[in-house]
Amino acid sequence: MTAVSRTDVENALKGYIDPYLEQDLATAKCIKQIQTRDDGQIEINVELGFPAAGYQDTLIAALRGQLAILPGVSEVTIHVNSKIIAHEVQKGLKPLPEVRNIIAVASGKGGVGKSTTAVNLALALSAEGARVGLLDADIYGPSQPRMLGANQQPESPDGKSLLPIVSYNIQSMSIGYLIEEETPMVWRGPMVTQALEQLLRDTRWNDLDYLVIDLPPGTGDTQLTLSQKVPVSGAVIVTTPQDIALLDARKGLKMFEKVEIPVLGIVENMSIHICSKCGHEENIFGEGGGKRMAEQYNVPFLGALPLDIRIREETDNGRPTVVAEPASRIAELYRDVARRTAARLSQQARNYSHKFPNIVIQST
Repeated sequence: MTAVSRTDVENALKGYIDPYLEQDLATAKCIKQIQTRDDGQIEINVELGFPAAGYQDTLIAALRGQLAILPGVSEVTIHVNSKIIAHEVQKGLKPLPEVRNIIAVASGKGGVGKSTTAVNLALALSAEGARVGLLDADIYGPSQPRMLGANQQPESPDGKSLLPIVSYNIQSMSIGYLIEEETPMVWRGPMVTQALEQLLRDTRWNDLDYLVIDLPPGTGDTQLTLSQKVPVSGAVIVTTPQDIALLDARKGLKMFEKVEIPVLGIVENMSIHICSKCGHEENIFGEGGGKRMAEQYNVPFLGALPLDIRIREETDNGRPTVVAEPASRIAELYRDVARRTAARLSQQARNYSHKFPNIVIQST
């Protein structure tokens, strides 16, 4: 029997283009070890830079298929795991302690389902195997406590910091946990930005791979504070297909470009309506706007989500779709968006700031 060479294995693996990384795993530096034996056994270790619990079996089957056609192969063993590292943030800022990556979820205007997308994205990242937090940055209209089905007040063990509320295995913080639900926040801009910074920095986040920040709509004070003072690894823009939403989404995208925060991609929400009675599909808000915008600005299109009454009902009832119906097609769409978002982030430059010592100069 002719032994299978390492080069043969590498060339065969290059025939599979990963749908999330959009390149083969060897080029993406995800193949960590290849062992070949004289009896035709092959063992491969794959290390992805993004959480992929719902994709691992598909990946293993695809790689097996690539290797099975090689002459002399008797057995293939493939191990897949994920290792999530910290990625670069804006110049002059360092990642938060206990938080490897911050992902901002933004929209140019309200009413496009940004908060619903943010909470389901966070839950989907968690379902894929990551440690995830969610910060509700909308001080005037916090909605995440209701969406997460949580209304308890956070504990403060030392009177200075807050413990995040844990719901559905994700850590969260919101001004909504600290005030009555119907209490209006009659605050000026500086107070709002100060409150946002405190919520972010005074929360004792515990070993997070990703902290998803649900931003208020627009490009105002909160977004400016985020870009100047919060170490963000990337942003996701949520839009709907109609022209007016896309126009505002473009403003949000341009804003992140100006402040040097990479846009990880665009999510088109409410892209198609499926009638709950007859199953008829209709593009109520237009068709393909998010994809065209992604192509125009050369950013990834992360996915399209349907206009479905269950998404609204489930978040209103405090059980978002990803946890309410984990096996549903809608939950799979959210998980697909989560994998694309995290895979895109995994291809960015690594942050090495934690490896460098702080240099202190003292006069003697």
